[in-house]
Amino acid sequence: MTDRYAVFGHPIAHSQSPRIHTLFAEQTGQDMRYQAILAPLDGFGASVQAFIAAGGRGANVTVPFKEEACRLAARLSEPARAAGAVNTLVFDENGIFGDNTDGAGIVRDIRHNLRHEIAGKNVLLLGAGGAARGTVLPLLRENPAQLIIANRTAQKARLLADRFASASASLPAAIAVDPPRLRGCGLTDLAGRRFDIVINATSAGLSDTPLDISDDVFAPNCLAYEMVYGRQTSFMAQARKANAQVSDGLGMLVEQAAAAFYLWRGVQPDTAPVLKALRGA
Repeated sequence: MTDRYAVFGHPIAHSQSPRIHTLFAEQTGQDMRYQAILAPLDGFGASVQAFIAAGGRGANVTVPFKEEACRLAARLSEPARAAGAVNTLVFDENGIFGDNTDGAGIVRDIRHNLRHEIAGKNVLLLGAGGAARGTVLPLLRENPAQLIIANRTAQKARLLADRFASASASLPAAIAVDPPRLRGCGLTDLAGRRFDIVINATSAGLSDTPLDISDDVFAPNCLAYEMVYGRQTSFMAQARKANAQVSDGLGMLVEQAAAAFYLWRGVQPDTAPVLKALRGA
């Protein structure tokens, strides 16, 4: 029988995940079907259980259900536990396993597709919500010189940094996380500081709201990474004006999907042709 997978969200019609996973399946010869499921805002858990009862083998989860998916899972990966959010579910004889592949997706896109090393670099992560939480631990594992989390509400960024500083005990000893290397602050505290990689994980990219940051945060040869994809944002426009290399989050979307696909099928798809096909569309 054809194995069934799905992505749950609300809304969900815009999702590129069915196309991505269909292309992965065709490329790797996997007998599987992938669909988008609109779950009621008050019925995510019931929707997942109904999908499992119908033979579902695994699922992706997008907004606004990632935190609820974390609570639904009986077992969690380290990235999911640290983030408090799940974007990938596996259904097997042991129940529901939850993982978060978002951080792995952005790290691979930055390193493999965009050819920027993270190790030894000064990294700025804008935002302290769910999108940011999923990327902190994978970024730390790359051993940046420093990772600064900046948010409009400084206290929220400081709490997030403190949370991951505590969680970093599981990192290799060579990646000791101390306050100078991982810190939270307000956007106004960035004055006079420059970064090699600037990642926008705020929701500003969805509304064209400009971020209150100076052009000076973009160091020469900086990579400016916008997690939103499919549109030009004010962050991207500002970064281009500052002569930074600019990328949207489409590569992250494809790479996090590839990590989920490998978790489900044990096969690593080639992301390059899939990313090229999506860019072409």
